[in-house]
Amino acid sequence: MAFARTAVLLATMTAIFMFLGLLIGGETGMIIALAIAAGMNVFAWWGSDRMVLSMHGAREVDARSAPDLWRMVEDLARRAELPMPKVYIIDTDQPNAFATGRNPQNAAVAATTGLMKRLSREELAGVMAHELAHIKNRDTLLMTITATLAGAISMLANFALFFGGRDRPMGLIGTLALAILAPMAAGIVQMAISRTREYQADEVGAEICGQPLWLAGALEKIEAFAKRIDMNSAERNPATAHMFIINPLHAHAHDNLFSTHPATANRIAALRQLAGVGSGRSTAVPSFYAGNGGPWG
Repeated sequence: MAFARTAVLLATMTAIFMFLGLLIGGETGMIIALAIAAGMNVFAWWGSDRMVLSMHGAREVDARSAPDLWRMVEDLARRAELPMPKVYIIDTDQPNAFATGRNPQNAAVAATTGLMKRLSREELAGVMAHELAHIKNRDTLLMTITATLAGAISMLANFALFFGGRDRPMGLIGTLALAILAPMAAGIVQMAISRTREYQADEVGAEICGQPLWLAGALEKIEAFAKRIDMNSAERNPATAHMFIINPLHAHAHDNLFSTHPATANRIAALRQLAGVGSGRSTAVPSFYAGNGGPWG
């Protein structure tokens, strides 16, 4: 199923590339765009995760440089029956997090310094469990490819807007229309993929950490802070917004028409319902919480 979804995504993005190539250079431009899209698809498969981490200035940490966070992820990954992912920290005051990687064997989770500063240990564990759920559900490849190609489509659309000629098959009006609509189409793909994926990751993340209310409390805090704290790397790279647990662009209300995240209130309600109905999932507390209920510090 994950492979089929990825194939559909690649085909959709490739078609958008070809249309934009047609606007810029006619049939020759379409062929060139197809070749570029093929190259980008290969790159997105193998290297887009590293590019996204670089976009946000993420630095890798280990058991010595960030022992508490690293041990937390290790414990949660063990509970999720996942290989230990690489762990990254992003130096920004906005609390947020995302996961990336083409498969569970080549995955990474990234947390911001604001997340570690503003959330309790329990809430932070809920967020990390949510990101591990994305890895377990094999969402991360789809998320990262979407981010990479959506950004490229936006750049190519801007190029078509300025250089799409009057003599092209669709004419000037068609060129302008498609150059504007192509990024919107990429945004719709992101939106359609993200909404259902976030609910699923919330549920699986609650199962991994054993406490749905930890994640519910974290979501409420993150959204409140994201509304008033900028994340400059996300503002520069809005195509990656759908990868984060909460939309990092809330500070400037970007892309509200095509919001890639479901309403946080609905996600919190679903988690509270999950905590209250006794779903039969384990509620055992991870080992590093024994006798420690204080803040992250």
